[in-house]
Amino acid sequence: MVISSEDELAKLKEIGRICARTMELMAKALEPGITTRELDAIGRKALEDAGAQSAPETCYKFPAATCISVNEEVAHGIAGDRVIKPGDLVNIDVSAVKDGFFSDTGASYAVPPVKKEIEKLCRDGRRALWTGLQQVKAGKPLAGIGNSIGAFAKKNRYTLITNLSSHGIGRSLHEEPKEVATWHDPDETRVMEEGLVFTVEPFLSLGAEWAEDGGNGDPWTLYSDPRAPTVQYEHTIVATRNGPLILTLAN
Repeated sequence: MVISSEDELAKLKEIGRICARTMELMAKALEPGITTRELDAIGRKALEDAGAQSAPETCYKFPAATCISVNEEVAHGIAGDRVIKPGDLVNIDVSAVKDGFFSDTGASYAVPPVKKEIEKLCRDGRRALWTGLQQVKAGKPLAGIGNSIGAFAKKNRYTLITNLSSHGIGRSLHEEPKEVATWHDPDETRVMEEGLVFTVEPFLSLGAEWAEDGGNGDPWTLYSDPRAPTVQYEHTIVATRNGPLILTLAN
């Protein structure tokens, strides 16, 4: 969506804060011994207490309130009986709706003890996100986001998952502009309009380039191909003349 009033912006800021605070609460509870189902329950309660509803559950009948992906799972992991263990790499993705407005945020967390290469991957995953955010400004090409993240990944010898992209958001969970690449896309010619609302969410990996369905009767969970540690960091933002206005901050 493109924001057309201060009321719309205020409601987008509210749901953005709710998503960020929910993810923050879940991250604080993340420790060895907790199940992904218990972690998801914390997220559900936080959303409901704030008057919001899970976006994937509402829009797509996803079988959990949040997406929790562990190790080999790269995205859309379903909460269940899986027990978090020391050394696990866990991605928490929270998207929600309130008063007809949507927001989406995500981050990856390494459970101690953490290997040096995973600690560096997490740090560089956050750097990749901010590299893309620095290209957000009304009037600039959308391609600049993917070009900058792609150059960062190449320079630091990472790969990017190239079938999971950023997306427009606002009045629905996924809307125009659809499929905003976080890698170099020579066919991307769109320009960021003042007030455009969308996500930036690179999937940085130690070798994977694709997200694939794992089968086994699970139509949701995606796995890295080839199997490799992968992180995702995501913000919902508004393109303004002064740069990105980040909506998914906890304060």
